[in-house]
Amino acid sequence: MEANFLQEAWIIPLIVVLALFDAVMKAIAMWKSARNNHLVWFICIAVFNTVGILPIVYLILDKQKAISKRV
Repeated sequence: MEANFLQEAWIIPLIVVLALFDAVMKAIAMWKSARNNHLVWFICIAVFNTVGILPIVYLILDKQKAISKRV
């Protein structure tokens, strides 16, 4: 029993790291979407838990829009 626990002990730190990563990405994306008046993005990011994938998609798309507006 103890050997199985030691082999799977890496799962808890992985979950903690993923949760922190998701929280940071979600906070950044929600802040940017609120600043840019993107209500749909704000609601989607707030409702769906995607382990940081949806916030990253928003940040990438928003960055590309900002770059294309400058040119």
